[in-house]
Amino acid sequence: MRSTVRRSAWAVPVCLAALAAGACSASPASSQGGGANSSPLVVGVSMSLSGDLADLAGPAEKGYQLWADTVNAQGGLLGRKVSLKIVDDASSPTQVVTNYENLITADHVNLVFGPFSSLLTIPAASIAKRYGYAFIEPSGGAPQVFDLHMNNLFLAQPAPIVSSGDAFAGYILSLPADQRPKTAAYPSADDPFTSAIVARIQQRLQAAGIKTVYSQTYAAETVDLSPVVTRLVSAKPDLIVSGTGGADAVAEVKGMVQAHWTPKYVFFTGGPNDPTFPASVGAGNVNGIFGASDWVPQAKTTGNAAFIKAYIAKYGGTAAGIDPAAAEAYACGQLLQLVAQRTGKIDNATIISALHSGSWPTVEGDLTWDANGTPQGADSVVQWIQGQLLPVYPPSQALASPIAKPYWAG
Repeated sequence: MRSTVRRSAWAVPVCLAALAAGACSASPASSQGGGANSSPLVVGVSMSLSGDLADLAGPAEKGYQLWADTVNAQGGLLGRKVSLKIVDDASSPTQVVTNYENLITADHVNLVFGPFSSLLTIPAASIAKRYGYAFIEPSGGAPQVFDLHMNNLFLAQPAPIVSSGDAFAGYILSLPADQRPKTAAYPSADDPFTSAIVARIQQRLQAAGIKTVYSQTYAAETVDLSPVVTRLVSAKPDLIVSGTGGADAVAEVKGMVQAHWTPKYVFFTGGPNDPTFPASVGAGNVNGIFGASDWVPQAKTTGNAAFIKAYIAKYGGTAAGIDPAAAEAYACGQLLQLVAQRTGKIDNATIISALHSGSWPTVEGDLTWDANGTPQGADSVVQWIQGQLLPVYPPSQALASPIAKPYWAG
């Protein structure tokens, strides 16, 4: 399930420490706010425009672009038009480091936003920290991100990734004993996003007496998942908790459909909240599948109705077709706007300091963070019900009651 700035107050010590490497040339003096500066406010972003993450990252790029268009139509930030400088990291952790180094030290961008995925956020955040930039990021929510202990990092989601696992485990354990699954399987791609969620759920459910009949981590670049599906079908667990991206979830559903075997409960860490998921697996096969989400179109969060209207006007489609990654990226920009409105400044030191105090209302909800950038809210468990992806747990966020997984239609 998933942005940055520079701290001018750190400019002198950072530059002295890195003078030999020429790091002082990165100092973005023009990022100061107050409205006197009318030059464009340049925000650097590394995005996976190509490579394995490109399809998943595409909605985040749209969210960034939509925010820039929206804020510029309103006059910009403190009188300065926003200019996004987006460069391709080819889904590579090595390239993302190079990109942020270049954006900061060669292009002298005023601010930066984060890339897509925890895999790329982890190395990118270290670069932003080195040069004193704030790092508001949309989708790096794995535990390893917050283990960096960086006070300049802010995930623009209501909760860290592992909380989605907590919510689903909480749902399963809330079931009456006679409805609770007796056995479970835990396949996962080797990715900090997916594996963290799966491990957390497995730990809780095993402790509650739900027997593990299969647990396997496979290489993230695996294309052929038929061996995984074969093992799942052979083990026949009541519950599958699968650490997936979109393509993996589709492959597993298709494999189970082909094998004519339907588990009682299916939870994917990624895939179900992709608007294209029903078409990919077949509309008759989507009902009953669980996922987790930080955003749904029905949310009554700050600016959500305007976001949806603007998104459809710019990109077409319907509200149901908006990927949550677009809302996450859009929220990064909302946070910059809020800082500018509350403080009258838009430099990195101000952004870092301000975001560590108070609550910040966005399309992702009212956001707050601890000292390491871990958001302090909660995600919801969602489920496909009659062709709609709806929050079903916890009850305080539910728009529908969970349903039993029907047999695959295929």
